[in-house]
Amino acid sequence: MSFFDTLCEMLVILFAMVLGYAANRLGYLGGETDAKLTKVILNVTMPAMIVSAVITGDTLPELAEVLSVLGVAAVFYLLEFAFALAAPRFLGGTAGQKGVWRFALVFANVAFIGYPVTEALFGHGALFYAVILVMPFNLLAYTLGPLLLVGARRFRWKQAVTPCTLAALVGLFFALSRTRPPAIVGDCLGFVGDITVPLSLLVVGSLLAGLPLGQVFKAPRLWALSAVRLLVMPAALFLLLRAMGVEPPVLGIAVIQMAMPVAVNGSMLCMEHGGDQDTMAQATLLTTAASIVTIPLVAAVFL
Repeated sequence: MSFFDTLCEMLVILFAMVLGYAANRLGYLGGETDAKLTKVILNVTMPAMIVSAVITGDTLPELAEVLSVLGVAAVFYLLEFAFALAAPRFLGGTAGQKGVWRFALVFANVAFIGYPVTEALFGHGALFYAVILVMPFNLLAYTLGPLLLVGARRFRWKQAVTPCTLAALVGLFFALSRTRPPAIVGDCLGFVGDITVPLSLLVVGSLLAGLPLGQVFKAPRLWALSAVRLLVMPAALFLLLRAMGVEPPVLGIAVIQMAMPVAVNGSMLCMEHGGDQDTMAQATLLTTAASIVTIPLVAAVFL
């Protein structure tokens, strides 16, 4: 795989976060503006993106193919949950920080960064596999995600009924039933959903503007988390899927998705549910910055 192509994709993502940081410093973003934009992303643009990713493909996949990729997805997320149960005990920290460790190890940036990187490395046709692989993420991130962040005492299951959760169910229905709404529906949803990625990265960059960034690169726990998230887990998934006989391109796409940094929606969920917002933003920043090097490295070694 091309190290340079992957590196360029990562630099584009980081550039958007830097612009969000600058916009905050200039007074364009921050505070109530970030909170309102977060609600727009979680309740409007992201649900549109989730559904449109499924219904706007060139061809409809066979049901057996969809189920096969969902099987790989099950292994993918079970491995992440296994790491999330074990690693926080060794990383330590406050209750809020441990919630961030759990979320970060289960939920990688498989959509915002994973989609463009997958397309750059494997071609546009591989995007379908990435979309199917990410479907469980959309269900789990907005149901179990807040539970991992704040614990059972502060989480209520009625909070899991969100536009993103409902959109994931709608998308899964279309994929499994191999049906599509009229093309105009996909065009409309895609038009709105396309702003999700840059807008989310701008908001995350704005959230980082209020943090002492020097501390991010001096925190041993964050470096340990980054090493597990970006290197150890992709290597473990590669060995597991290869032993199961999973073949390219699904194996390669799954490994690359596992190598993604912490999901940017973690910061927004912390704002919504009262998680450790500062630690989440720091983990997002460090893993995203480090992934500029680690994702091309994983691609070169395992693919």
